Amino acid sequence: MSQIPIEKLESVESVMNYTEDSDYRPAFYIDRPVSGIETSARVSEKHTVPIYDIRAQMDDANLDGNGFCFIRNSLPQLDFFDSDTVKTDYYPMCAEYVQRATGAARVMAFDHNVRDKDLTDQAGVNFPVRFAHNDYTEKSGPQRVHDLMGDEASALLERRYLFINVWRPLREPVLDTPLAVCDAASLDTQDFIATDLIHHDRTGEIFSFRFSKSHRWVFLRNMRADEILLLKCFDSATDGRARYTAHSAFRDPRAAADVPVRRSIEVRTIAFF
Repeated sequence: MSQIPIEKLESVESVMNYTEDSDYRPAFYIDRPVSGIETSARVSEKHTVPIYDIRAQMDDANLDGNGFCFIRNSLPQLDFFDSDTVKTDYYPMCAEYVQRATGAARVMAFDHNVRDKDLTDQAGVNFPVRFAHNDYTEKSGPQRVHDLMGDEASALLERRYLFINVWRPLREPVLDTPLAVCDAASLDTQDFIATDLIHHDRTGEIFSFRFSKSHRWVFLRNMRADEILLLKCFDSATDGRARYTAHSAFRDPRAAADVPVRRSIEVRTIAFF
């Protein structure tokens, strides 16, 4: 893996929420905690970090070297607040984006989130996530294949597979809480903290992250709706290529207080080889 050269890029200083070291296992609640669940909430450790605008080098990022890349495709005219429409019409598009970018034999889109902090009273709409995390771990990646693929899972797990999020704005440009990504080449396995992800009916596992001065955070300033981020969240290959990528929303201090709220969608896909 090779890090993206950032020396000539412009940057902003902003707070990144990490997870502090502790003697207990951290947890993050997706839904309101249910009575009877006894677990410690995650403890945030705030660090002000430089976040570099990668626009001048956006075409240099790649999935295997840095854990993410950008592609371009016009935003389809769909009702992204209608979950059935997204599944029927947009999921196949996302699967095609990932297949073209990876050369996978088969790609399946299986889940999505729309994010708009002003519309969280609507079903399926969530807040931007404001702490450094990665969606899968060595435990939850294979488990998700079992959950999704049923009887096919055992055979599929014998070959390489990837989890890739397809992230794009639904309103442009993104000024409020843009998404930052940590160059995977700047991560170390010692930075990873296995963290419970608690839903009302089940507990999953993600990675949160310890702070390191080595981390190189980047974002695409003024991201447009035709600009799509492909974010690698798990790679079963262990041959030295990027396997995980930390990411988090953050506040751009240059953005005015009254800018339009960020509206975005991420679709989760799994690619099989």
